[in-house]
Amino acid sequence: MAALMPLMRVLEQGTKYIQWVKHGCEMDGLHPGPPRPTLKTLNSDDKRQLEQVVRLLKVTISHIEAE
Repeated sequence: MAALMPLMRVLEQGTKYIQWVKHGCEMDGLHPGPPRPTLKTLNSDDKRQLEQVVRLLKVTISHIEAE
């Protein structure tokens, strides 16, 4: 459960939950389309932040599974 905390902290920042989830889908090869017109896409810093957190989470999960 603790392994998910960095991801949860990212997802709970401000009002970008939908954008975070959509970019997460894109990172996994799914194409959810752009957010509705009143929302803007994530900037490159936000995308990089989510990518780093998800990369660390995947490493943590693989270590847990290897145990």
